[in-house]
Amino acid sequence: MTDDKTQPPVETSTIWGGRFSTGPDKIMEAINASIDFDQRMYAQDISASMAHAKMLADKEIISAADADTILSGLETIRDEIERGDFKFSRVLEDIHMNIENRLSTLIGDAAGRLHTARSRNDQVATDFRLWVRDALDYLDGNMKDLQAALLQQAHTHSGSVMPGFTHMQTAQPVTLGHHLMAYVEMIGRDRGRAADCRARLNESPLGAAALAGTSFPIDREATASALGFCSPMANSMDAVSDRDFALEFLAFASILAVHLSRLAEEYVIWSSQQFAYVKLGDAYTTGSSIMPQKKNPDAAELIRGKAGRVIGALNALLIVLKGMPMTYGKDMQEDKEPCFEVADTLQLCLVAMAGMLTDTTFDVERMSTDAGKGFSTATDLADWLVRVLGLPFRRAHHVTGAIVKLAEDKGCGLEDLTVEDMRTVEAGITAEVFAVLGADNSVASRVSLGGTAPANVRQAVAAAHKRFLDDG
Repeated sequence: MTDDKTQPPVETSTIWGGRFSTGPDKIMEAINASIDFDQRMYAQDISASMAHAKMLADKEIISAADADTILSGLETIRDEIERGDFKFSRVLEDIHMNIENRLSTLIGDAAGRLHTARSRNDQVATDFRLWVRDALDYLDGNMKDLQAALLQQAHTHSGSVMPGFTHMQTAQPVTLGHHLMAYVEMIGRDRGRAADCRARLNESPLGAAALAGTSFPIDREATASALGFCSPMANSMDAVSDRDFALEFLAFASILAVHLSRLAEEYVIWSSQQFAYVKLGDAYTTGSSIMPQKKNPDAAELIRGKAGRVIGALNALLIVLKGMPMTYGKDMQEDKEPCFEVADTLQLCLVAMAGMLTDTTFDVERMSTDAGKGFSTATDLADWLVRVLGLPFRRAHHVTGAIVKLAEDKGCGLEDLTVEDMRTVEAGITAEVFAVLGADNSVASRVSLGGTAPANVRQAVAAAHKRFLDDG
């Protein structure tokens, strides 16, 4: 390795070698360069190059001395980038050539041996898979943290009664804990989709070269193992052209973003004065420049809005890929920015949502009061008529509807009617019916598997801890 640690100016000649006699137009240089965004893959690129160099030496394709020099130079470059001392150049197009150019400055001719038996096509495919795999791993941690915040609130509010809605109309009483546990399950499925995506992408393209493989006696199993892949990809053309893993990452991300948006929407509704179910702290709200009384749920609104960005990224990449023939085309340079942006967006949204949940105070008294409105225990009355009086459900439904109309005319709730009132509709009704008409009684009776009864919720919280949070 040379002692010169400085980076001289990059020459203006192209990196493609002798085929071209002049350099690209400035506009071509601007549209062609990806270094502004793919520099994020520096760690993956260096790791893959190190694995490749070691394999080349083990197979005696390059000398052990050259491999050691290459590895030392790559470690130096990684340190420079992490210290912020590395100067990226657009002239060199991408992260691969920026690193290779710097390696050549550091160690001389040995750097030119690193690209033996590989192409930028399999190199970028490998780097990108490694990057998406890392993104899935840290996003899984963020999703797990959100589940923990949901579970904490669900445990606290396992018996807090609130209205359950269909069509945004009061339907039946539920518990707040049960409501929040629905999102624990949704995020759990998101984590499962992320794990599935990770498992499918975990094959190595390295060694596929440009598209047809290589004549060198390489060991693709060795490089795959060194990089934590399960195996090499079976087909060299598929290896360089496949971006299913990026699409699947964005599809998982889009579903997760929709789930976050739905929870954010509930926060926006619940924090309104008309509902007033939640009181948001100062940490995740903002004020108004003109209305001093305002406390706006901006974090929730932004999470809701960013779902559009994530879904748009999936659509964008689908459109890029849908017309591409085998194998690699420069169109594929458009695959990374959507994934990079989506990973950043999701991490921000997941952390903000978990923080907002932790910073929330629920007005359980207001929720409980609303839970009894809108004749929310009408289904409980119909079930009682079936269970106790033996009415067919359709007859019980009709009788209950008539009793609801009676209460509506009297301007009172079902529980405020007298037995005599209800007997004008169905003579067999007894005072026992009042045991099912209160909201608290209603939720306590919902003991079927997956039901909203407080005892069920407490069991569900404990089970979810084991399924989602407990290690091992």
